[in-house]
Amino acid sequence: MKALVTGGGGFLGSVIVRQLLAKGAEVAVLGRQRYPELERLGIRLCRGDIRDRDFVRQAAQGVDTVFHVAAKAGIWGSREEFAAINVIGTENVVRTCLENGVATLVYTSTPSVVFSHGDLAGVDERIPYARRYLCHYAATKAVAEEMVLAADCGNLRTCAIRPHLIWGPGDPHLIPRLLDRGRRGQLKQVGDGRNLVDITYVDNAAEAHLLAAANLKTIASAAGRAYFISQGEPVNLWDWINELFRRVGIPPVRQQVGFRTAYLAGALLEGMYHLLGRAEEPRMSRFLAEQLASSHWFSMARAANELGYAPRVSTAEGMDRLIAWLRRMNH
Repeated sequence: MKALVTGGGGFLGSVIVRQLLAKGAEVAVLGRQRYPELERLGIRLCRGDIRDRDFVRQAAQGVDTVFHVAAKAGIWGSREEFAAINVIGTENVVRTCLENGVATLVYTSTPSVVFSHGDLAGVDERIPYARRYLCHYAATKAVAEEMVLAADCGNLRTCAIRPHLIWGPGDPHLIPRLLDRGRRGQLKQVGDGRNLVDITYVDNAAEAHLLAAANLKTIASAAGRAYFISQGEPVNLWDWINELFRRVGIPPVRQQVGFRTAYLAGALLEGMYHLLGRAEEPRMSRFLAEQLASSHWFSMARAANELGYAPRVSTAEGMDRLIAWLRRMNH
């Protein structure tokens, strides 16, 4: 396999790269920065902007598989920037694949494409896209996913992987935010604390991408389809957070706020920040209140049956690896 990984220097992307190398693939990475640790592995690094179609076309020369992982993540920022990176960037990738004769495209999506409000408990991929989104990230990822799946054809086989809450060693997003708020005493339980959520250890999320590519190159039963990916068993969100805090010496979350109060506070803060033109993310938003208070876990039957996916790294083992990594980082 000759693969290009967009966003290959990022958290998930770099694990996909290493798993590809372990299987003997020839790998190139498209990213905005230099990644010396990847260059030392003999990877071709294509440094540039995914919004530049000519650059994307040049980066994809000579590859047969593209893993499109690059995206603007987060729940705050301008609609224009989210759309430019997540939608226009994906359009550039799709068109490049078609023009360059790339045979396989695996897109990193998110379960947020089906989430608007309330609980999602055990739903599968038949659930439609949300009609209304509470953040630009989810809205633009949905547009991009639809674009990728619609591009599936005889010359280009495509599918979308939807891992939920990716975590593990090297995580620059979820875990640091939780730890920072925990240490500052700024994290409050939203709702009754009984909500169950899916999480995905990063190595498992990466393996799902490789399984999808293998399927598309052989029987192609995954072509044009999306797949929820997780640990296979949801966790109680607040129990999981408090277990993480306990193991790193942070006091557990004891303060509680009702969902309606948090949602209203989020709406007010969003309005104020927009009015004042503030770029930083508010401490609460409507989307965050929903995510912290509601259950959101998904059936993994399709991924298991069609991709042969099963989480190799258990949640308990993943937590042990994460704690070991955090301790190394602090010494």
